[in-house]
Amino acid sequence: MDENKRSDGVADVSKGSEATEQNIIKKVCKELNLTYKQLGEAIGYSEAAIKAAIAKNEISEPMRRAIELYKETLNLKEQNKEFEVFKAFFKNILKD
Repeated sequence: MDENKRSDGVADVSKGSEATEQNIIKKVCKELNLTYKQLGEAIGYSEAAIKAAIAKNEISEPMRRAIELYKETLNLKEQNKEFEVFKAFFKNILKD
């Protein structure tokens, strides 16, 4: 079993991964300028669940994964916007 996980699947942030796991919610909220409520709504958790994870210093694997996937989705959306601008640029050039 992963030494940083308890048998119930919750990341135990009191062990080796404390610096990364403990602050992932705070870090993402600060990074994206989101409230805990906004982050919770974006990943399918209540504000209370987000605050409880912070208070207990325990982030479940599904919550951690949801945060990672949310960040990845935002990144891919940004890349898609950039691609659309690039595509429009080439459409214009080829049109002439």
